[in-house]
Amino acid sequence: MRFHFLTLGLAVTGLCSSLSGEAQTPAAAAVNPLDAIPENMPFDVPYGAPISLDRAEAAIAAAVAEAKKHHWKLNVAVVDSGTNLVAFQRMDGAQLASIAVSEHKARAAASFRRETRVFEDAIQLKQNYYALSLDGIIASRGGIPLIEGGKIVGAIGCSGGTGSQDEAACKVGAATIK
Repeated sequence: MRFHFLTLGLAVTGLCSSLSGEAQTPAAAAVNPLDAIPENMPFDVPYGAPISLDRAEAAIAAAVAEAKKHHWKLNVAVVDSGTNLVAFQRMDGAQLASIAVSEHKARAAASFRRETRVFEDAIQLKQNYYALSLDGIIASRGGIPLIEGGKIVGAIGCSGGTGSQDEAACKVGAATIK
């Protein structure tokens, strides 16, 4: 009987080691989407001159008007192409914690040259958790680069609502920049 258990144990061990070896094959490693090398640089939008105060305030006004239509209470920040705060507005009743979050979303969108939704999708949908190790990101939608003439002049960040509310208001604000 001992011999039977010993034989069974060795068979199971052999099976497990053969399966674990199969997972380590080079063909399996080549399937990893993080190993893909794109032809072109993603999010390669050049930085432009910093957005003016007047234009930053116009973007904020548009975002706030959209929020008011839906009775959302948001904080809205605009940074320039160097990620410096240019203008900010806190709507009456907007949560205090979202002041810093709106600024963080705007800074991340400008410095990484992409909408912050990209980071949210990378973590939530694609499980690319490495993104959490990057300094300065925020994995929450509501940060959008402001692009004029093909160059980033700044970014707008909204916070205080749900991610989809923040993003909707930001898109209206970003649409004022052309």
